[in-house]
Amino acid sequence: MISTNSLSFLSQFYFNIKENLRLLYQNSSFYEKKISKTLDTNFEYRPSPHLLSSVIKYQNKKYKIEDFAIESIWQKNLNSKDYEKLNNFFWFFSLDLKSSKKTAQSVIKNWISNNNKYQRKSWEFDLTAKRIISWLSNHQLTYENSDEEYRSIFDHMVQKQTNHLLNEMKNPNEFENRMVGCAAIILTGLAYKNEKQYLDNGLSLLKNIIKTSIDAQGFTKSRNIRQLIFYLKYLIIIREWFKESQNIIPEYIDENIYYLGSSYAFIWQNIKQDIFFNGNYLSDNKEFDLYLKRLSYTFKNEINELGGYAILKNKKIILATDIGSSPNKKFSSDYQAGALSFEIFSNDKKLISNAGYYSDKNNKFNKLSKSSAVHCALTIEDHSSCNFIKVHRNLFINKGLKVIKKNVVFENNYWKISGAHDGYAIKFGTNYERAIEFYPEQMKFIGYDKLFRKAPNKEIKFDIRFHLDPSSKVMKTQDNKSILIEIDDEGWKFSCENFDINIDNGLYFGNKNSYKENQNIFISGMNKEKEQVIKWEIEKL
Repeated sequence: MISTNSLSFLSQFYFNIKENLRLLYQNSSFYEKKISKTLDTNFEYRPSPHLLSSVIKYQNKKYKIEDFAIESIWQKNLNSKDYEKLNNFFWFFSLDLKSSKKTAQSVIKNWISNNNKYQRKSWEFDLTAKRIISWLSNHQLTYENSDEEYRSIFDHMVQKQTNHLLNEMKNPNEFENRMVGCAAIILTGLAYKNEKQYLDNGLSLLKNIIKTSIDAQGFTKSRNIRQLIFYLKYLIIIREWFKESQNIIPEYIDENIYYLGSSYAFIWQNIKQDIFFNGNYLSDNKEFDLYLKRLSYTFKNEINELGGYAILKNKKIILATDIGSSPNKKFSSDYQAGALSFEIFSNDKKLISNAGYYSDKNNKFNKLSKSSAVHCALTIEDHSSCNFIKVHRNLFINKGLKVIKKNVVFENNYWKISGAHDGYAIKFGTNYERAIEFYPEQMKFIGYDKLFRKAPNKEIKFDIRFHLDPSSKVMKTQDNKSILIEIDDEGWKFSCENFDINIDNGLYFGNKNSYKENQNIFISGMNKEKEQVIKWEIEKL
């Protein structure tokens, strides 16, 4: 039997060979000749920079390009993050329009002079796509009042980089990068109106991305909330480019904005809270809401279940639960093994919280944040409900899980969300079922975690964790049967009579690529029965 480590090694070995051959080809004269085939055409449509304000963090203070040490910004000892920021040229969006056009254009001219031919680092797919978008969107600095020689060089390099994107479109592992690449290709097609091939190819590639990665309900197949919002942002930007350039907007773009917007209303606008499932952490979605309002986009969705999530709410309480199966392997690079985990908000404060997500794939915390232990869910023998395999830098699902039944009840005086999954069936012969009930009049949650085993031939250890926001305060009662939770001016009591409950320290990844210490309540026990029920309660004091 081939082990997971062997599969990981073989995948990495194959990937390295493929990458080396691709790099050899890209550095050849054949590739240079291929991407250098451009037309002598004019930059006609000039996109408004403000259309990108949903994806770019504008500085409140605008800088003049003269404030930068122009000759030294290209120093060779830049760290990777600064190198990326410099070479994608998104920093141009923070420049004052009173900056010298001549200086701005000399920066671009110098970049072209040093990177005229393909170079792996400076022509990386995502950097190239963003650079094209920035150069074209900041035309007031990058293009206006320039001489004929500069314009010829600029137009040629925009098209050349776009040819590179078209050639590389199938290679990026990240679907988000493909969307940015598509946007750059489409923008080139709109800006250079005679270059119909760019527009046609860009739209064809966009159709493929939508078909491949968005399901029939308008939710991303990755079940990743951040990716859903990212797609929505770029589709709106593309739509606004079509509208501003007075081109007919393709119907499928409007259609997918509608469905993605409906999903966005369900997952964010209905609750105005960030729920920490499958790659999510604290967002700037309120800024995006203002962007949508400025451009007159309105989305609605009144259902309680979508995309594998159930969200029930009234004026005081929100109960959100992950009741979806794990995604297909190719969509799982940001998936977290937190099936049947849940979060509770009380008066806009998180009472029960998953731990969040550490998105930096090069950091050890990324793998840790994918585990079931950082969710309000069950683990068996310290194993997660899914396991992962490393391919290149990313961890993908190796063995996923299926939610085998689920049910949602939402009445005025009674809520219930229940589901079961088979994530522990192969390794431990165990199916896991969870039901959470809420009684609004009593402000009381009752949970039932159930273990079903066909042949319990040995004892297995289980833990059920309930993570708390770092601002929460907890204290165990003297009888050791309850734990008191204080969040702001509210008090709650967690209890579980038949099993040991304790308080443990943990890590909270709610802020992007950072962590804080938090605390979690956990129930521990041993299972040796065919059926075992662990009942717990959370009640407002």
